[in-house]
Amino acid sequence: MKCLFKIVSILVFVFSLSSLHAQNSFSKGVNLTNWFQTGSAWQIQFTKYTKQDLVRIKNLGCDVIRLPINLHFMTNGSPDYVIDPLFFDFLDQVVDWAEELQIHLLLDNHTFDPNVDTQPSIETILLKVWPQMAAHYKNRSNYVYYEILNEPHGITTALWCQIQQKVIDAIRAIDTKHTIVVGPSGYNSYTELNNMPVYTDTNLIYTFHFYDPFMFTHQGATWTNYMQDVSGVPFPYDATRMPATPASAKGTWVESSLNNYKNEGTVAKVKQLLDVAVNFKTSRNVKLFCGEFGVYIPNSPHTDRVYWYDVVRKYLEEKGISWTTWDYQGGFGLFKKGSNELFDYDLDTEILKSLSFTVPAQSEFVITPETKPFDIYTDYIGQSIFESGNAGNGTIDYYSSDAQTGKYSIYWTGSNQYAGPGFDFKPDKDFSQLVTNNYELDFWVKGDTPGTKFQVRFVDSKSTVTGDHPWRISYDIDQTKVTFSGTWQHLKIPLKSFRETGSWDGSWFNPEGKFDWKAVDRLEIIAETGALGTQKIWFDEMKINGTPITSVSENPESSTFNARAYPNPFSGETTIEYSLPESGEVEVSIFDLNGRKRATLLAEKQEEGKHQIRWKPNQQNVLNLNSGVYLCRISSSGKEEIIRLIGKAEQ
Repeated sequence: MKCLFKIVSILVFVFSLSSLHAQNSFSKGVNLTNWFQTGSAWQIQFTKYTKQDLVRIKNLGCDVIRLPINLHFMTNGSPDYVIDPLFFDFLDQVVDWAEELQIHLLLDNHTFDPNVDTQPSIETILLKVWPQMAAHYKNRSNYVYYEILNEPHGITTALWCQIQQKVIDAIRAIDTKHTIVVGPSGYNSYTELNNMPVYTDTNLIYTFHFYDPFMFTHQGATWTNYMQDVSGVPFPYDATRMPATPASAKGTWVESSLNNYKNEGTVAKVKQLLDVAVNFKTSRNVKLFCGEFGVYIPNSPHTDRVYWYDVVRKYLEEKGISWTTWDYQGGFGLFKKGSNELFDYDLDTEILKSLSFTVPAQSEFVITPETKPFDIYTDYIGQSIFESGNAGNGTIDYYSSDAQTGKYSIYWTGSNQYAGPGFDFKPDKDFSQLVTNNYELDFWVKGDTPGTKFQVRFVDSKSTVTGDHPWRISYDIDQTKVTFSGTWQHLKIPLKSFRETGSWDGSWFNPEGKFDWKAVDRLEIIAETGALGTQKIWFDEMKINGTPITSVSENPESSTFNARAYPNPFSGETTIEYSLPESGEVEVSIFDLNGRKRATLLAEKQEEGKHQIRWKPNQQNVLNLNSGVYLCRISSSGKEEIIRLIGKAEQ
């Protein structure tokens, strides 16, 4: 009996060692999408994410990031596919951050089109790009991984894996250190795992993706035939909540899938399908990784989406399979639907809980007046600013080496009329105090052609208020402002010097004096008067500059109606007070931060003088609003004033 016990103990010990051997060095994380997924290295907006974003991701409890890269587009193309040094310049910094923070970083070759079959000729490209990657990163830490190709499809797994073996060999000829991520065809389908060969290389991780039931996870997906109008499919299946087949999908595979959803949309079925991958992992005793799983946000019921993540995540972890969810920000992401996707304000805490992520404190976002100088472009586009320009058949290069200061500048040429560089502020910015305090748009410019003209303009955000439009406030630059002689010129344009020039909102609207410095959406540089042609223009060191403001008055003496609210912040109710300089029709309304009107407190004629209104949100049917931030607009005689109200939940 003692002998039998020893044998069993030894077997258990050996099995434990074997299981331990087949575990990955990381457990859970995210795909950091739409960063390096561009048409060239020159289109990457590098400052979309920073080291601070990696810190935030790690603080969620993540120990791995899968970084999708359009690797083949980061080269000079056929026949040599030489990787652009600019790409390495960017990626090296990300690798530095990951190593410093001790986050595993999967360099995922995401060069694929879901609607175009993977061709055997891709072997030529892979055997060009991966040896270069291996040579560049062979001496970096083990936090770096190579994923050969995302979701090969339209090619048999047998043929694909022959190609994959050649790529493994090509990498190993240079780099024997780093782990390589390999997967089957069929979009990295778990059903194709068993068709993969037994690779002799032991430093591999096998990957698969999971999006089942597809009818649930991809409802509303515009890139999948007939799915764009599917909405409200529950998980798990619930006959009372099943939507009808959309008219656009009648007679298609979608209709039959919806009819069969009672069999496919169950927890048991999800686990049964995942078991295909689990059995592969167990039988091969290999490291396995779920590189993608997720639910598309727009048309999926939120509670069901939360539940699906909980089911899938728990089962993967129960079976010892590490994972990265698709994705961090975006259509499948961790942020609330329709939000600005700000880490401190917009995280979907229920999704985070279902993924067993650490849930950071969240607060209500309030647009507050800018009080300090900030960069728009200095080598890179500034923080929380996103490229929004239109080259218009010309060229806009945000990484020109012809810089006034630093490494890069913006180069612009050849654009059609009404095209040019653009900078989108996300979220919108409140410039009101900067204008009052004589701030300037400060930048360097160089042009090679005398007589060059262009316009610089700010565009405000369009609210839901009837009659509002994205108004422009502009400044024209021509030979009277700059000598376009091939030398750098320094311009400082006071914000007060900009003049309203109307709005294009489906049709043209003449200026009405309604530009709102409190809600600036973007900055544009535009070939307003005609096509740019062969003229060449460079910009560098662009910023909003001035003396930092030490205090900001919520109710400056120069306000239109001297409006104020007390108490503010308030709990339960507040009193809004304002003074009319003349008699007239007055409207006092409450809006939320998205510009939606939530209540009209008053709409009548009032006499000149001081007036008061008491506001009790819960007694005035404002959708039971009892906490948060609101905007109160007082308008009369073509003038208006907006004050911010901060409500606190009643104790």
